Amino acid sequence: MIDLHTHSLFSDGELLPAELIRRASVIGYKAIAITDHVDQSNIDMVIPRIVKALKLLKGHIPITALPGAEITHVPPALISSLVKEARQLGAKIVVVHGETIAEPVEQGTNKAAIGAGADILSHPGLISTEDLLFAKEKGVALEITSRKGHSLANGHVAKEAIKFGVPLVMNTDTHSPTDLITRETARKILLASGIDENRIESIFENSKAIVEKALRRD
Repeated sequence: MIDLHTHSLFSDGELLPAELIRRASVIGYKAIAITDHVDQSNIDMVIPRIVKALKLLKGHIPITALPGAEITHVPPALISSLVKEARQLGAKIVVVHGETIAEPVEQGTNKAAIGAGADILSHPGLISTEDLLFAKEKGVALEITSRKGHSLANGHVAKEAIKFGVPLVMNTDTHSPTDLITRETARKILLASGIDENRIESIFENSKAIVEKALRRD
């Protein structure tokens, strides 16, 4: 399992990065990104702390752990500058909190996230055809999620992304220990989202490719 959207207690998660990584490794994870919620108020505090922790843990943990960030509820006009700042601060995986139907995310967030070159647009909700084509052009992956509420639009995201050839990834948006899932559970969620069995391995490979690209940023 590769999971590129998780939260620690540096935002609204329950676990320290070290425990999050430990619990993930025990259930078979190969790689994880810690992508705590950030906006203008905390980006310069959260990312450097995660970067420091993972640097010190490297060599003492059995899985790949990447520092990241999830830019959350930021006005669309400001997303691009925060994506750039996140990368400058050391985030290897930049996620933007998409237009989930479970929260009042500002319209235009999906488009701004794609235009800013985020690695992943999380839970993009009822994403438009225009934004799907833009994501394909920019190579931004769309997320299928196991997270309660956000997962309500998985079927739409899966169907439309496959129709237009947009890359998909499977993430958990973990906040608590019980949110972590096995690869087999991830497979079942993808199937339940209407994705054919013969496409599932390519979705897992998309996550692997994002990890490899992130590691090349060192």
